[in-house]
Amino acid sequence: MLQNIKLVTFDALHTLITPRAPIYVQYSQVFTPYLGVLPPESIKRSFKEALKAVQKEHPSYDKGVENWWRDVIRRTALGAGGNEREIDAHLSEIAKKLIKRFSSREGYRAFDDAIPTLHHLHNQLGVRTAVVSNGDSRIRAVLKDLDFPDTLWPVVLSDEEGIEKPSNEIFLKVLELVNNSYEHGRILPSECGHIGDELTCDYHGGVNAGFNTLLLRRPGPEGEHEHKDENESLEGVKVIHGLEEVIPWVQERNELA
Repeated sequence: MLQNIKLVTFDALHTLITPRAPIYVQYSQVFTPYLGVLPPESIKRSFKEALKAVQKEHPSYDKGVENWWRDVIRRTALGAGGNEREIDAHLSEIAKKLIKRFSSREGYRAFDDAIPTLHHLHNQLGVRTAVVSNGDSRIRAVLKDLDFPDTLWPVVLSDEEGIEKPSNEIFLKVLELVNNSYEHGRILPSECGHIGDELTCDYHGGVNAGFNTLLLRRPGPEGEHEHKDENESLEGVKVIHGLEEVIPWVQERNELA
């Protein structure tokens, strides 16, 4: 039996917000004064490799956010062909500038459909909204700087909780916080939706926590917003291509419940 959707949680990066310019372009802009021009495609490849390696070696930012990102930045520059001596000489300044850039609207923008969808859910449908992200505390600052509504609460982040999606715990943490502030009875996992762009972390993580989950696949001009897993299968997975599709999905479910 279907139940009303009373809470919808959202992933942050590539769901609500996206880099204002591709990450490798922004890294290149910061690297150039210190390291010279490194090939953009090399930075793009190296960043993906560095991020994946550091995520695996140090999950949930277990070495501290700033040190964690310094490691990613150093490995990215080295992998892109930067001179090791120059990288180490300027790493503190490079890391400071990149960390600051990706703490605000300088590094990120909101997707056009993000804030209108949140307003519609809250104001027209009476649905609570929240964020569950494997990002660090800068995500909160970015959302504020981009004028996301205060009704988008709580913002639960893996670096602060010490747990990451797809763990059930981080989804249930959001629900616990909402229920502790909710005056109209407890919301059940089956009364929650989750929207995100990663098949394992968002879709399967949400489903395993008992949430009703949609996988967001924004095509973009060249599919750059699609976060695809290698050899993934979308059989049985509910896929949407923009956040505006969340509204009729909630409306239909709540009418049938």
